[in-house]
Amino acid sequence: MPNRLSNETSLYLLQHKDNPVDWYPWGEEAFEAARERDLPVLLSVGYSSCHWCHVMERESFENPEIAAMMNESFISIKVDREERPDVDSVYMTAIQAMTGHGGWPMTVFLTADGSPFYGGTYFPPEDRGGLPSFPRVLSTMAEVFSTRRSDVITSGRQLVDRINQSFAAGRSVEPLTDAILRAAFDQLTNQFDDRSGGFGLQPKFPQPQTLEFLLRFYHRTGVPLALEMLELTLDKMAAGGMYDQIGGGFHRYSTDAFWLVPHFEKMLYDNALLARLYTHAFQATRNPSYARVAQGILDYVLREMRHSDGGFYAAQDADSEGVEGKFFVWRPEQLARVLGNADANVVADYFGVTTEGNFEGMSILNVPNDASEVAARHSMSVAGLESLVESASARLLEERSGRIAPLTDTKVITSWNGLMMAAMAEAAAVFGRDDYLKSAHDNADFILTNMVREDRLRRTDGDSDNGAQGFLGDYSHLIDGLLALHSADGDLRWLVQAEKLTRQAVALFWDPLQSRFYDTGSDQESLIIRPRDVTDNALPSGHSMMTGVLARLSIITGDGDLRTMASDSLRSVRDIMIQFPTGAGHWLSVLDFYLSDHKEAVIVTGAGGPGPDELLRRLASAYQTSTVVVSAPENAEDVSHWPVFQDRTVIEGKPTAYVCRNYACQLPTTNPDAMMSQVLS
Repeated sequence: MPNRLSNETSLYLLQHKDNPVDWYPWGEEAFEAARERDLPVLLSVGYSSCHWCHVMERESFENPEIAAMMNESFISIKVDREERPDVDSVYMTAIQAMTGHGGWPMTVFLTADGSPFYGGTYFPPEDRGGLPSFPRVLSTMAEVFSTRRSDVITSGRQLVDRINQSFAAGRSVEPLTDAILRAAFDQLTNQFDDRSGGFGLQPKFPQPQTLEFLLRFYHRTGVPLALEMLELTLDKMAAGGMYDQIGGGFHRYSTDAFWLVPHFEKMLYDNALLARLYTHAFQATRNPSYARVAQGILDYVLREMRHSDGGFYAAQDADSEGVEGKFFVWRPEQLARVLGNADANVVADYFGVTTEGNFEGMSILNVPNDASEVAARHSMSVAGLESLVESASARLLEERSGRIAPLTDTKVITSWNGLMMAAMAEAAAVFGRDDYLKSAHDNADFILTNMVREDRLRRTDGDSDNGAQGFLGDYSHLIDGLLALHSADGDLRWLVQAEKLTRQAVALFWDPLQSRFYDTGSDQESLIIRPRDVTDNALPSGHSMMTGVLARLSIITGDGDLRTMASDSLRSVRDIMIQFPTGAGHWLSVLDFYLSDHKEAVIVTGAGGPGPDELLRRLASAYQTSTVVVSAPENAEDVSHWPVFQDRTVIEGKPTAYVCRNYACQLPTTNPDAMMSQVLS
């Protein structure tokens, strides 16, 4: 018989609706039941594409005996972390404080007022590998709650105090200078893997925000090592099994240090950030392989991750048919069946497909050798090899599409859609891809039409209360996407919407007394702590993204208060940027912009005349980190009072570019070459 989760809209929660566990969704009903029955709360947090979440469900939550223990001694709550990042942030901080590490599935034991007193991540059904069994943990926690209640309450209060302290970093009084960027870069060089690229050992995450900083740092300083670190990482990631060699898109992370064996789920936000990174790398280096990877990612998203009405889906699972990675791996005989023996031999050599395999007897496609080496072994030209691989990849992809595919989580998450909107818009301008631009348009229309209710942005497209109001990250990532879309197509409505949403975000999330943002709005549910997670993790924190938005909009609108907020936010993470740069990648990029000598590239169009497309495409051809690109019709009422648009008129009815520094402009021009000369001077 289905439990209470059967009425939810989250795929992750619905995956648990037939568990014998008497699950509650997050809400007051669950905590009221805990108070009435005088029981502790068992909070379980995960997400739909999480492999170990599925493992714990199969081993424990579908086990009648374990479920009976949970139902007798606890009020059990299941949370989708993608719906409720606020709940996840608060209790993940608690788990990290208790254990020194975190992850999903997350298991936390709470008192009825929400205070955590014990927790961990995955627990096996029996004692294993140094981990206590889940039944043993359940039995112990039930006994502790029953017999040592005062200790539980004291422990919970102390832990809440520690969480509060972790969210309460103050502003530094030290100045914001280039020295912070240099110190962060020096730290990164010490952590860099100079053999395979990336940072640390294993598992290895792509960390696109940190890599974006390396590109910006090279652009600012010309230090060759920064570009070398970036290019080695981009090349190794693109050649590894973490990149889907025939389907496009990146898997979540590599379980080894060499980018070979991935954790196979694909997340929308990873692919948005990586597509943007490879696009920027192409702008800066003109390396065609980076253009291929960027477009490979976005083509995959358009093929498999797009809602028919314009939204982008959240994720694809790691498992198919209950086996992780089964959908993606190959044997030599499978290649031969699709390609024929002669072509299969070459393609197997190129993609590293062998009889012994590289993953549980199968082969994950990767590119272990240089194309020239493979071509020479088969007496082919490199061009001939590349043509064969391209043709074979299309045939293999078609063959793979007949397999049972991993489950797609069709949930639409506003913040992740904002990231993909920006990636599509920028790539459209750089690569001249009208399909990317249309997808970004459709996405913006979808979000602004379907994800705004009573003038309040929503987190997800589900009707559940748990998918209700948007958080700081939803606002900031969407605003960033709208600004990128405006820079790509010059449509003023995106800029106007971005400015409107920014004002709303400041009203909802900014605390003027503390001069800081919070993750939750003043109108949202109060948790034991108002969360404020400033760390750039798998995606930019809402705080760093909003700070970047404020810095750009302060230039466009001339609003000094926005720049002051940006400055205060940057000062609050000054020490983090220096000491833990891999947790502050986007912050460092924002600081780079904040410290730069900005230019404004303003395109003005006349009524009934041609649009700004040609000038905007030329602006997108160069990697420019400190140029703000805006466009508007001449004398547009909505923005005519903003400094960048004041006294800007067209010449001879043609789209006209004004390249300015601090609103002092060079001679206006209708010539794209003259405009770029001014921008790059």
